Amino acid sequence: MAFSKPSFLHRLKTLPLPYHHRVLHRAPPPCSISIRLLSFATPEDIAAERRKRKRQLRMQPPISPARHQQQPQQQRSPTTNSNPNAPKIPEHVFVLTGNRLNLHNKILKIIRENDLDEAALYTRHSVYSNCRPTIFTCNAVMAALLRASRYSDFLSLHRFITQAGIASNVITYNMLITLYCECRKPDTALEHYKRLIEDAPFEPSRATYRILVKGLVDNNRVEKGIEIKDEMLSRGFDADEVVYGYLMNGCAKNKDGDKVLELFEELREKLGGEVTNGIVYGPLMKAYFLKEMEKEAMEKFEEAVAENLKVKMDDVAYNLVLDAFCRFGKFEEALQLFEKMKNLHNPPWKLTVNLGSYNVMVDGYFLEGRFKEAVEVFMSMGEKNCNPDILSFNNLIELLCNNDLLPEAEELCGRMSEKGVSPDEVTYGLLMDACFKGNRPDDAAVYFKKMIDENLRPNLPVYNKLVEGLVQVGKIDEAKSFFDLMVTKLKFNFASYEFMFKALCDVGRVDDVLKIVGDILDEGSIDLNDDMQKIVKDGLRREAREEEELDRLIEQKENEKEEAKRREIEEAERAKASAKAAVANLLPSKLFGNKEGSNENAALSGNSDTVSSNEVQASGEVQAS
Repeated sequence: MAFSKPSFLHRLKTLPLPYHHRVLHRAPPPCSISIRLLSFATPEDIAAERRKRKRQLRMQPPISPARHQQQPQQQRSPTTNSNPNAPKIPEHVFVLTGNRLNLHNKILKIIRENDLDEAALYTRHSVYSNCRPTIFTCNAVMAALLRASRYSDFLSLHRFITQAGIASNVITYNMLITLYCECRKPDTALEHYKRLIEDAPFEPSRATYRILVKGLVDNNRVEKGIEIKDEMLSRGFDADEVVYGYLMNGCAKNKDGDKVLELFEELREKLGGEVTNGIVYGPLMKAYFLKEMEKEAMEKFEEAVAENLKVKMDDVAYNLVLDAFCRFGKFEEALQLFEKMKNLHNPPWKLTVNLGSYNVMVDGYFLEGRFKEAVEVFMSMGEKNCNPDILSFNNLIELLCNNDLLPEAEELCGRMSEKGVSPDEVTYGLLMDACFKGNRPDDAAVYFKKMIDENLRPNLPVYNKLVEGLVQVGKIDEAKSFFDLMVTKLKFNFASYEFMFKALCDVGRVDDVLKIVGDILDEGSIDLNDDMQKIVKDGLRREAREEEELDRLIEQKENEKEEAKRREIEEAERAKASAKAAVANLLPSKLFGNKEGSNENAALSGNSDTVSSNEVQASGEVQAS
């Protein structure tokens, strides 16, 4: 027997439910969504149902995914008043659709091409276009700038989007805190955290506390980090093993083993007696080593690397254990663990080795005096798809230079291009210091010249080291040439000028000193203080010249400045007078109250009236005739 479609649907709706459906759905809750049976009659009905579901999803969108992970707490409901100073609610990820999603993907493509300047510029231009970028797009660009350590560009872009009215979310605040912690400004990072707590319309996330505590520990503010940890717990967050791991490692660096054990016991109590994150085991081993409890330390190591996978060990956790072995004379155990880490490394499923692992092993090899093997291990990190950065190269170069291995450091600097890394100001500064220690001032000057040729920006301390080193070996001409080169690029302080004055006066080159003094007085970049004048006068006296020569030079320069100022005023007055005369010639003279011009105009107008009347009379006579 065949059923028509309406009859079949009616039959289907009136069928009794099976037993298990009657038990599970005994009293279905009322729902505002219409029951969808088999299909919709028209595409318009499908679109209407889709819009209805989207509206329901947008009714209460979660502001931050971290809200679902923390304990329930009082939510901040945005006020509905029209106060312009009220904090703006950040956009939800639902807005990243259509053209805004296309813009987001395009900027991500530019970032992958490592053209960060173009990505930042494109984002700025898009703000005032008909396709405004979301905060997620801006965060992607700022994160790329942060990874490249371009802090000034990051802050410039953040200031721009803030002024443009794009509300920051918790990820933006986390990146700001990271930036100031990396720049060694923990107080500024704490100010931004306080602003997040007091003004932002959302709560900090677990990552916020991890970033802030790690930054405080790295800046030797462990006590403040413990306060932030307590505040995190008071705000309803669970005890975080990563936060405790950072604090325990900071206390271990300060050689406070008792505090490390106290934090570990507190964490274990809050977690119910079981700690499964391996990040705490490295600091815990350091604490036992500090208290000369080697047996307990090795027991914790066996517990961390046991085969039952009770403790979750990742690359960071392994690095802390590795560092504990290297710092406390267990280098053979460190070598065995490092080999195990390399064997277990199987990205992307299991990560046990990273750049930090090789840096820890390099430090361990140097502590053991095995310098050549340290360089070999460092250059072999490409086997595990690890790429060294400029910080790692500078660390190894510094270790080589401190151990009187300048040729090996120079060779390593030449091999930086193999890893796609270029030397920076710190690299050349380290090589310059080593050259001066090795009695190679000419090579130090060559490295400084390379720094200039590669458009790097040597700072004032690097320049001072160069000039001081050249002067100490009697190379005054070279020091003077670098002084002339950098005087327009660096903002010299009094000490830099005084050192150069003294160096030149000691070899009798007072005329060069007077020339520098004249340039200082002409530019006005710095005041000629009493100490500088005393050095110059002492040099003049040693050369049997009059001390008043300096006073005459100062008076001459002041007279020249006054004369230049007077000429400038006269030229400005002449320009003003000429401009006034030009305006007078262009505009009607009656605007300036010129009576003679008015009489002349009246006379001319009278003559014109007479001529006009004569013309009319003549035309009338012609018509009459």
